[in-house]
Amino acid sequence: MKVTETPLPGLLIIEPRVFADSRGYFFEAWQEERYRDAGINTVFIQDNESKSSRGVVRGLHYQMEPWSQAKLVRVVEGRVFDVAVDLRKGSPTFGRWFGLELGGESKKQLFIPRGFAHGFSVLSETAVFAYKCDNGYNRDAERSLNINDPQLAIDWMLNDVKPIVSEKDLAAPYFADAEMNFKFDTQ
Repeated sequence: MKVTETPLPGLLIIEPRVFADSRGYFFEAWQEERYRDAGINTVFIQDNESKSSRGVVRGLHYQMEPWSQAKLVRVVEGRVFDVAVDLRKGSPTFGRWFGLELGGESKKQLFIPRGFAHGFSVLSETAVFAYKCDNGYNRDAERSLNINDPQLAIDWMLNDVKPIVSEKDLAAPYFADAEMNFKFDTQ
């Protein structure tokens, strides 16, 4: 597999090796030793999956320490624009975001370490989104950033499609007012 560092430390693009022929394809979506060799030493405990329609924006979600979550995200079917925002105080990229298109055809994945907010917009008619987490869900630790924050100025790549966003996500605070307790690990 090919692993590419993004401009945000710790955020990695993973391109697994896909074996395709006239019957279809096969690839390893997760193989502990191979990912560990690539520097991802995360122990995942849960797999999640969602299906969404074109224009849906989910996010930007995160959980406060000690319930923060590292995630390995991918799209099973369809296309999304996936976004991670660095919330680690002391990070050289604190408050910056990175986005890329993930799709069922490319099989690209994004590894999102703890200390990032995460969200995505659906670019295709529907998308099936799957991700691994290294920590469970904790309602009391759950937080969000507003997807329309002018300070972040995220282009969700929806062009003329009106975003479909939950009331809860629309009510989320802007970055400047958000509660976060992450520190950048320099090691």
